[in-house]
Amino acid sequence: MELLVAYQDDPAGNNMAKFLSKNMKKEGDIFRGSNYDLIIIPTPAISADWLEEKYDYDGFVFLSKHAAESGVLALTCHSTGNFSEAKFGGNDRQVAIPHPNLQKAYLQELFKNQSKFSEFQITIEATHHGPTGLTKPTIFIEIGTTEKQWNDVSLCNSVASIVHKTMISKIPENPVALCFGGTHYPTKFTNELLEGKYALGTVIPKHALDELDESLFSHIISQNNMAKFALLDWAGLGSNKQKVLDFLNSTKLEVIKL
Repeated sequence: MELLVAYQDDPAGNNMAKFLSKNMKKEGDIFRGSNYDLIIIPTPAISADWLEEKYDYDGFVFLSKHAAESGVLALTCHSTGNFSEAKFGGNDRQVAIPHPNLQKAYLQELFKNQSKFSEFQITIEATHHGPTGLTKPTIFIEIGTTEKQWNDVSLCNSVASIVHKTMISKIPENPVALCFGGTHYPTKFTNELLEGKYALGTVIPKHALDELDESLFSHIISQNNMAKFALLDWAGLGSNKQKVLDFLNSTKLEVIKL
């Protein structure tokens, strides 16, 4: 069973949690459901590496706000991890175990309902921020991009209803791919998730490839042991193209250039 997690001072996460918990039974600090449980925590979600000290679940789904300096309205989801210094939760140079099939199912369900969210870009983000230390699959589902949207109860309820529909459905198994290159909002990988056959593990954007060395690469591979493929944004690898290819040649991953 999955545990949905929201931070009490995050308006978007808290609004989604309120909607989802309406029909759940509270036992202690846990809202119990037939398909998933839910908690509202007193500390920031990006620093929730402590969750497994108290809660034993098959995976963790964080409900959260999304902020961006651009101000572009977006509904996003992404895996978590730090490729260098941990400035926003988690540990240095550590990535979490991703949640590829759940991510694909959620984003596809969101896209089916895009008429309800016509002002919003529906996208994944490259892997970033904490928590990174949990031993079960982890994903963030986010509503952006300003306080107006975070406090829009109707919007938060609509997104939460899609989370609920995803969580109560049988989630298909897909071939899983690691992703290399591209921007923080990786269009090619988002399109693959929505329209292609692959679910996505850790997404290492172009700007993080400078940090990639043998130790970090080995760690990413071990955290993505479900992956059999590597998707490369071929035009978005920059000066690290050969380094990435050399690392991938040491694995059994099938390389696919996008």
